[in-house]
Amino acid sequence: MTRTKMGVSVRTKLVDELDFLVEECADLGASRSEIVEAIITAYLQSDEERIKKTRELVISNRKRSNS
Repeated sequence: MTRTKMGVSVRTKLVDELDFLVEECADLGASRSEIVEAIITAYLQSDEERIKKTRELVISNRKRSNS
C-alpha cells in the first residue's frame, strides 16, 4: 500500500482532541498520523450519507471561522 504525505491545518481544539486520542492509544504506540488515518477510514467506510455530512461540516466550520 502506497502512502501520500499531505499537510493539513486544523483548529487547535481538534489537535487537543487528537492528542488525547494519541494518549489513550499509548499502549498501541499510535501516532497522530495513524489516528487520523483510522478516523478518516472509519468515516469513509460508514453507511451514513458521507457527501451530505461532509458538506454540512464544511459549511458549519466556515460559519464558525467567520464569526
